[in-house]
Amino acid sequence: MKQGIKITADKVLLFDMDGTLVDTNLANFLSYKKAIHSVTKTDSDLIYNPDKRFNRSNLKNAVPNLTDSEHERIIQEKEKCYDDFLHQTSLITKNVDILFKYSKTNKTVLVTNCRKDRAFKTLNHFGLTDKFSNIFCREFGDNDKKINKFKNALLVLGVPPNTVVAFENEEVEIADAIQAGIEFINPVIF
Repeated sequence: MKQGIKITADKVLLFDMDGTLVDTNLANFLSYKKAIHSVTKTDSDLIYNPDKRFNRSNLKNAVPNLTDSEHERIIQEKEKCYDDFLHQTSLITKNVDILFKYSKTNKTVLVTNCRKDRAFKTLNHFGLTDKFSNIFCREFGDNDKKINKFKNALLVLGVPPNTVVAFENEEVEIADAIQAGIEFINPVIF
């Protein structure tokens, strides 16, 4: 993973959304909290941790004794509740500035594991939708197995990984970018 780069017009810039372009953690947490209350009819004692994203993986640990049905209903309800908390999101300026600067001269692509409708709601809220030449949202393969979003984007776009600069905040996703052959991940730009 190389750390410094001069971005030339031939580079393709791949951006994640949650935690990279937009801080959605608080809105996400509040959406889950409201969804939990809506489904279970109880107040949860969840406490917001700005350093850890609350997600479907830790939902069962945070709210023990959920049935599978309740778990799924909470996840569905959380998506509906997100609109109520969109105002709790904020831009991550350093990465958005890069997007604005290079969207005029380079191919800029959103590559996110977020659901399509939430991605577009968030992008539209901040006027970012038109900054992307392509938008890739959450995709699953056979047996609901998560697809490497970077490999998928490279394949669909038909671009070699050595022409790509990726912006990503999650370690698991950074590992996927490296596995896809991307060398420039969150580089210092000069």
